Amino acid sequence: MPPGFSIGPLDDLAAVLALNAANATETSLLDEGALRALIDQAFLAAAVTGPEGLAAFLIALDQDAAYASPNFRWFQARYPRFVYVDRIVTAAGQRGRGLARALYEALFAKAEAAGHDRIACEVNIVPPNPGSDAFHAALGFREVGTAEIHGGAKTVRYLLREATR
Repeated sequence: MPPGFSIGPLDDLAAVLALNAANATETSLLDEGALRALIDQAFLAAAVTGPEGLAAFLIALDQDAAYASPNFRWFQARYPRFVYVDRIVTAAGQRGRGLARALYEALFAKAEAAGHDRIACEVNIVPPNPGSDAFHAALGFREVGTAEIHGGAKTVRYLLREATR
């Protein structure tokens, strides 16, 4: 991670909502209540901050979360134990600096310490998100399914990374 950046709690909700909104095509919009609900039950909710403030964030839930997302529910129906990355977002001007990788490394370490051996997420196929596809492939994720969601407005690729221990 570049000098001057650090990982900490996700506590600047206004900044998180703004960064999420700027990337809503890849994730989905959140209001403050929905964001608080995610953070309250998160396995990990972490932010990377730097000299200009919030640069990236990650929110992940484990299999026991009460979350109505069709993507989360897809994994919940198929795997008894996992950590699901609901969203990872890096500010456009901060991409390519290793911030998302640092957040994932923190997640992998916490998941391993808690005995989890599966990290799950999804990446849009429609609309396409080739940067995220390449990023997740480089981290060892593989496709385990696809689905159309939101009445066909989005098609997603379900990805899983299993521990190699």
